[in-house]
Amino acid sequence: MKKTFFFDHMNLTQTQLKKRIKYWLIFLITGLVLSGITAFPIESELAIAMNNINSFSPKVQHWLTTIYTAVKNTNSQYPYLSYGTDWLAFAHIVIAIAFIGPLRDPVRNIWVLQFGMIACVLIFPLAFVAGPIRHIPLFWQLVDCSFGVIGIIPLYVAYWYSRKLEQLESA
Repeated sequence: MKKTFFFDHMNLTQTQLKKRIKYWLIFLITGLVLSGITAFPIESELAIAMNNINSFSPKVQHWLTTIYTAVKNTNSQYPYLSYGTDWLAFAHIVIAIAFIGPLRDPVRNIWVLQFGMIACVLIFPLAFVAGPIRHIPLFWQLVDCSFGVIGIIPLYVAYWYSRKLEQLESA
């Protein structure tokens, strides 16, 4: 029977485990950096979406139009409010940097992986509590929650491999 890439650890060496951990963490770090970088030009990105508005469902069209109008008006009248979004972008990049520790030494820095998994789980209560308070539509709350689902996958796999690596190193 063929073993899966994710959890085939029975015959893996320490070097192979470390390579797999690095693969998953590089995937995670790349995603965090990209999501951070793309938070800076929100108005420009929304303008592109508005140029292609007909490719979205009516509900998404309405949401994008509302958000674009709010961002555009806010940026023209109160540009300093976008500074908060800049800090959000910066935070994504800083969080990505935190995963360099497990990238270098996954066993010693396994707590960073645990921290990341906890953060992914906490996305759900934030989205479902703050979302309705801020009048965020349910479909967008679910989009936000998808980041927790997508993020926890590489973190859990890297964590799992790190535990196996720890067992090999202590044997």
